[in-house]
Amino acid sequence: MKEKEGKKELLQWHPAFYAGLQIDFADEAKYLKFENEHMLGSKPMQIDVLIIKKESGRQIQKNIGRIFCTHNIVEYKSPEDSLTVDDFYKVLGYACFYKSDTEKVDEIKAGDITVSFVGSRYPREMLRHLKEERHYQVEQCSAGVYYLYGAMFPVQVIVTKQLPEEENLWLRNLTNDLERDDKAWKLLRVYEKHQTEVLYQSVMNVIVRANEERFKVSGMCEALEELMKERIEELEEQAVSRGLKQGLERGISQGRQQTLLALIRKKIEKGKSLPQIAEELEETQDAILPLYHQLKSESE
Repeated sequence: MKEKEGKKELLQWHPAFYAGLQIDFADEAKYLKFENEHMLGSKPMQIDVLIIKKESGRQIQKNIGRIFCTHNIVEYKSPEDSLTVDDFYKVLGYACFYKSDTEKVDEIKAGDITVSFVGSRYPREMLRHLKEERHYQVEQCSAGVYYLYGAMFPVQVIVTKQLPEEENLWLRNLTNDLERDDKAWKLLRVYEKHQTEVLYQSVMNVIVRANEERFKVSGMCEALEELMKERIEELEEQAVSRGLKQGLERGISQGRQQTLLALIRKKIEKGKSLPQIAEELEETQDAILPLYHQLKSESE
């Protein structure tokens, strides 16, 4: 074949291969379905959490991280979901793709990758399949942590409900089924020490929303309201110090308005009057009157 202007003609190998396959399978084509460039899933592949050790030689001591190598892929299932056999193969596929998606060949060694599956319930069917069909071995190495032997990467399964509370307080209680009132109180006491930290705010917010009935116990709602109120006041002080006083003076911010609505609603449900609510929230009656009327009309 002639070269044109010093450049070789670009050959389309893949379409030709696709056609050649169908030719070879012509006699049995009715039993087969061919898809060219099949997309894997309806959305891009996405790892839930990737944890990379900054010092590859450092041994992680945390119970859920002792298995960690340099690159650690984590798949998480919410309390409303469960780990399945297909989740296992999907995430192992992600790990294989992660290993190969590099600029240099074998830049990430297979032995430097681990896979962790995290869920609130023990994945009985998934592990039964892996033991019976794939002949993997499953070993519990500590409370709530199970190692799988036989896969191409080191694999662990973490059952959050079985984790020790003294070591994994927040992961264990990241559930929609808090077991007892004393656990909710313990979370509140610990959260009070960290209420200004974004990570604690994020996890506590979800736990409270998922366990509203548990946190409605007498005294607990008031404790939560007080924590929220203190946080609001702190944010206001920070806003003023940053020169945002003018914005605050225009009215209650949207975020604060939503918080006030929630607090006022709870107090209305307890039968408290407008003056009582204003006093407890340290607000003027005029300031909360529109919100009070809005909630009262909704409840009628």
